Amino acid sequence: MTERVIKIPGPNHPITIEPNPGRVIVTLDGRVIADTREALTLYEAGYVPVQYIPRKDVDMVALTRSETTTYCPYKGEAAYFSIPTGGERSVNAIWTYEAPYAAVTEIKDHLAFYPDRIDAIEQHAA
Repeated sequence: MTERVIKIPGPNHPITIEPNPGRVIVTLDGRVIADTREALTLYEAGYVPVQYIPRKDVDMVALTRSETTTYCPYKGEAAYFSIPTGGERSVNAIWTYEAPYAAVTEIKDHLAFYPDRIDAIEQHAA
């Protein structure tokens, strides 16, 4: 097995994580999958900001763990979940870093959703 390269965020690839002061609600087919006032917003280089929602605020019963994994040299190994009620569209709709690298340790025990694999990620002001 090839050894994984670990990269540290910096000026060429910045990553910052900030508490989202509002409420974040994730829905699919009229069902609330996640509802939190404790989301973290991860800003990474030129990517769209991502909401990481605490696992405790996600309806984990609605999810099925996938065998899919991916690797990010800045964050670590990602595991995936699908939402069976969403059919093919919602396969691997959610990712999580269960043992994230030190630079992003705040996202441990949080889940992130692909916007095109669910109906909505609503953000409401505090």
